[in-house]
Amino acid sequence: MSGPRILFVVDAGPRVGGGHVMRSLTLAGALGAEGAACTFMGPPAVSAILDTFAPGATRLEAASTEPVDLVAAIGTEQFDAVVFDHYGLSERDHRAMGQGRPVLVIDDLTDRALGADLVLDPGPARRAEDYAGLVPEDARLLLGPEFAPVRPEFAALRQTALAWRGEPVHRVLISLGLTDLNGITAKVVERLRLRLPGDTGLDVVLGGQAPSLPGLTKIARRDPRLALHVDTPHMARLTAEADIAIGAAGSSVWERCVLGLPSVLLVLADNQKPAAAALAERDAALVVEVGAADFDAQLDRAVTRLLVDDPLRKKLALRGAEICDGRGADRVAGAFLERMAAGRAESPE
Repeated sequence: MSGPRILFVVDAGPRVGGGHVMRSLTLAGALGAEGAACTFMGPPAVSAILDTFAPGATRLEAASTEPVDLVAAIGTEQFDAVVFDHYGLSERDHRAMGQGRPVLVIDDLTDRALGADLVLDPGPARRAEDYAGLVPEDARLLLGPEFAPVRPEFAALRQTALAWRGEPVHRVLISLGLTDLNGITAKVVERLRLRLPGDTGLDVVLGGQAPSLPGLTKIARRDPRLALHVDTPHMARLTAEADIAIGAAGSSVWERCVLGLPSVLLVLADNQKPAAAALAERDAALVVEVGAADFDAQLDRAVTRLLVDDPLRKKLALRGAEICDGRGADRVAGAFLERMAAGRAESPE
């Protein structure tokens, strides 16, 4: 008997970035390892990311992120369950596309009603009461970083990376999202180039369409410290080899926690604020909001602290690693498959 067919309805684009696709790919990998067949559906921006990171992924391309276009893209295709990683969809849309099948919604906003049997929200500050009145009473909530979908290659490097955290800084990882919102990557790189010791290397990760890429490519030709990694498949290795990081406060936070990488988190969107604040409160990261009036000064102070304070780096590494172990995708996949099996058992012959 073939495994369940699962549809992932995912959003991506300049405004929302590529994180929805990347974490959904991770969950799809865990489900696929258990025999599920996963199909991705979303606007052309989703297909563009899949072409780069999962060219073999089965996909249905919708004309836009509008519900009517998403429904049209499904057409007559049949699925046993649906996963939504799309903040623009709510309960009515989930019900319309789910059509009574088990539904998992990935969320971190708690700002709308969800038509979900399971909700995944890895935020470290999230509580069940945050979803009161927004989900069915029998919905299962998978809350906290223990459920964060992190690619298995990060967990595979965890022990090695944690063994030497706190060592002097020789490499800095800069990873601020594939879409590079408002060219933030180039701005951060320029500040670090002026302030880092001359022998400190900079590994800069960004997408092929990032607005910072042309300018940074020119700089990299004359600055041997700067290494650009465009649409890299080697994120786990780069994270393990770095000594500190400046990273976006989105879903990639959990990758850095798994490997205990001491980090300055840049808050690029309002929905990133709660998780960033919770990590700061737990001494697991330093946090700077990009929209702050004194952003440059805050960033300089935070980076300087990481460079000179060995005990601080060690503390951030240990506290971050305590928060997320990198096994979340397997936990979520198991819970979702269990829900699907229960639904089949309840269905009349």
